[in-house]
Amino acid sequence: MSVKKLKPVTPSQRFRVKNEFNQLLNNIKLEKKLLKGKSKTGGRNNYGKRTMRHIGGGHKKNYRIIDFKRNKIGITAVIKSIEYDPNRSSFISLLYYVDGEKRYILAMNGFKIGEKIVSGKNIPIKIGNATFLKEIPLGTIISCIEINPGQGAKIARSAGSFAQLFAKEGKYVTIKLPSGEIRLLRSDCMATIGSISNSDHQLETYGKAGKMRNLGRRPRTRGVAMNPVDHPMGGGEGKASGGIPRNRKGSPSKGFRTRKKRKYSNKYIIQRRKK
Repeated sequence: MSVKKLKPVTPSQRFRVKNEFNQLLNNIKLEKKLLKGKSKTGGRNNYGKRTMRHIGGGHKKNYRIIDFKRNKIGITAVIKSIEYDPNRSSFISLLYYVDGEKRYILAMNGFKIGEKIVSGKNIPIKIGNATFLKEIPLGTIISCIEINPGQGAKIARSAGSFAQLFAKEGKYVTIKLPSGEIRLLRSDCMATIGSISNSDHQLETYGKAGKMRNLGRRPRTRGVAMNPVDHPMGGGEGKASGGIPRNRKGSPSKGFRTRKKRKYSNKYIIQRRKK
């Protein structure tokens, strides 16, 4: 993949850096059986009251049903396409299984159309194959990792993200997460070999407010620009910074740890992520 910096023909294009999407196929017919409608709330609850700010508008979307479980054990599939998905930062791939079924999965870096992939035990360690953590060699780059066996992938699903397998001991394995956290997982959880596609996503710059509106994000007012009645950081003469950064409820918003001290999963964390 590659990104392109636009010429500053207009003010909005001066800082625009866009993804070229040259890995994707053009004029693809979507698999209708793997689509479903996606309604919007505009940030409002069932009474019509706004409960989430900065949400509204945006382009219409269909949701692509993604196979996060990879539970077709031992059945080979062929990669038929690499497609754009408006609901996530990574790309998706359409698989044709030899038994006739079709499924979408998250595309990995290095996917090529026509390649064969499979999930299960005692399979080759190659990009796109999914297997249990106890079957994967140490040091392997993995993604789409389950937290509980059979639950479906929860960890390392966004564009360019991956984890690394560190150690195995008994029924647990040690992995390093994209955040830098090192934790234990059950060895019978499944993971996919390789890193997630579209690693250039982080290099994109939208360049104009209209692009954010297309994504369904409404304008946001800074707390320091408000009055004291509206925000803890509001008020003051001129451009007063407002002291410690806080949210509307008054709790610190930068560097303040919100994780519960007695959370059930604390015992599985060997090393916390860095600040």
